[in-house]
Amino acid sequence: MPDTATPARTTAAELDLRPAAFTSPWGRVLRVFAWLSFLTETIIIGTGGAVRLTGSGLGCSEWPLCTPESLVPILADQGIHGAIEFGNRLMTGVVGVIALVVVLLVLHLTDGSRSVFRALRYAAGGIVAAAAAFALVTLTGLPVPAFPVASAVLLLAVIAAAIHTTRRTSARRDLLVLAWVVFAGVMAQALVGGITVLTGLNPFIVGFHYTSSLLLVCVTAAFLVRLYAAPGPRERAVPTWFMILSHVTGLALAVTILFGVLTTGSGPHSGDQDVLRHGFDATVLAHVHSWPGYILAALVLALTIAAWALRLPPRKWLVVLVLAIAVQVGVGVWQARAGLPPLLVGIHMVLASLSAATYTVVVLKLKRPAADEVSTPSAG
Repeated sequence: MPDTATPARTTAAELDLRPAAFTSPWGRVLRVFAWLSFLTETIIIGTGGAVRLTGSGLGCSEWPLCTPESLVPILADQGIHGAIEFGNRLMTGVVGVIALVVVLLVLHLTDGSRSVFRALRYAAGGIVAAAAAFALVTLTGLPVPAFPVASAVLLLAVIAAAIHTTRRTSARRDLLVLAWVVFAGVMAQALVGGITVLTGLNPFIVGFHYTSSLLLVCVTAAFLVRLYAAPGPRERAVPTWFMILSHVTGLALAVTILFGVLTTGSGPHSGDQDVLRHGFDATVLAHVHSWPGYILAALVLALTIAAWALRLPPRKWLVVLVLAIAVQVGVGVWQARAGLPPLLVGIHMVLASLSAATYTVVVLKLKRPAADEVSTPSAG
């Protein structure tokens, strides 16, 4: 077991946190876009929540067009609901562009311009294949929507590019994998969003759409942690019991979020006044949702006290998690007693993603770079 009683230990990897490429001007640009990716992934949860909570889920009745005749909403016909739904679609484009920039920057910093051009060739091939699939479905009159098929083909090209470039890259493969997961995830989310509209806001698909967005927030948080961390192998930095309890806490968090999604899916905010819910009793689910929530709060508090008593690496982030969970509990109780006002429900949704992202950071702090101990350089 690593010596957790000496947190001031300095390793060789910690003295040289990143290769020279990641401290170059391009490396600084990557850090900016990595933060933008995290922020926009969080913001799109808010804009997606606004679509649902304002009853704008079918503000654009079609996908990828907003109406059968127009890409953009016609305000005279669709009003504010069309503008809100279309604004969320535009936000998806912003998130996707930022995720693509992060992928290209990581490729450039780890394997040079050759990897960038290789990925762009895959992109060009994917666009051609997607166009061919769209034309094939349209011309043959197959009983499936053409654009979702084309989008799925393009997504497959992205996955192929991710596998190929990752296998050819040895430096900071962790960053490249995370960057590709985010970009492919955004593309998949756009496809799921379209399916959500085409299925008339099926509550289970809506719930899956939100959960997937929350996971992408966690992945962008993980990317930021690994970007600032030392590369190379890692070793456990906490006692075994603490690691086990941390993962049990993660299970409690997942169950809490799952029942939160089901509760929202049974409540009054369906995304459109004509959409039916999935039939569960929202009042009962609200109580069931609170049980793992309180267990989660107790587990996080216990971990925080233990981490500070033993001076373990995740202790500062556990304080952040305690505060996030405390605010979440407060907002949850408030919204339940106030009759689920849309603003509080939206805040609750965003805070859930930030709590999950903070927990992701805590888990990554359970390990530290594995390297031989070296002497710490003297100050001055």
